[in-house]
Amino acid sequence: MTPTTTPAPTTTTTSDWQRWQTSWDRQQEWYMPDREERFRVMIDLVEALVGTTPRVLDLACGTGSISERLLRRLPGATTVCVDIDPALLTIGRGHFTGDERVSFVEADLTRPDWTEELPHTSYDAVLTATALHWFDTEPLRDLYGALAGLVREGGVFLNADHMRDESAPRINAALHELHSARQEKQRADGALDWSAWWQEVSRDPALARPAAKRFALLGDPRKPAPEGAKRDRPTATDWHVDTLREQGFSEVRQVWCSASDALVAALR
Repeated sequence: MTPTTTPAPTTTTTSDWQRWQTSWDRQQEWYMPDREERFRVMIDLVEALVGTTPRVLDLACGTGSISERLLRRLPGATTVCVDIDPALLTIGRGHFTGDERVSFVEADLTRPDWTEELPHTSYDAVLTATALHWFDTEPLRDLYGALAGLVREGGVFLNADHMRDESAPRINAALHELHSARQEKQRADGALDWSAWWQEVSRDPALARPAAKRFALLGDPRKPAPEGAKRDRPTATDWHVDTLREQGFSEVRQVWCSASDALVAALR
């Protein structure tokens, strides 16, 4: 299969890609106020485990937020950003225009052959955040197995995602209430949630076509999610730790956590 990797384009556009990148970051921070802290810890681990010039796979990259922080801190790194969302990839490509350290791949991580789309067969580090919680148990198990084949010996996989500890329901409830109250105040001050952000995206002429493609492919986030069958999505940190070990990673542990999120590191 011919790789679909493309460098960040050099064509001009009327859209302000830096504004969209910043807007995406602010929208994500509305849900995760400690987002920058988890990125800092993630990049600390990359530097400690694989050095300052790693080849990195930015998995389910969105607009490339992880890659931006990585390259700012480790300018000798290179990244391959992979995602299925054409609108977010358009913003990412525009934002990194002319930066030869960054390339993009549009691929469906649920397909068994998605790794064939990548330009390299081995990476020093694979990084991802707040994306894999969308996967059901068995597809995520398969993805972890595929990643064990992509991370070089001695390399690292880092996943920062929603991983709840259900053994502490009262603590969870109290923190949820506090976070929800803060979100409502921020919304009153003009913060955009997921739906409102996508409303803005759909109004940008430069993003209208990729946004329409995204809505057809993944659903329209401007509308309430339809009720469907109950999903089988793993949320406990222990499940991720145990499954990564089963799939071939030699050392796995939680290295950072907040009220409802955790960063798990897996070393090959």
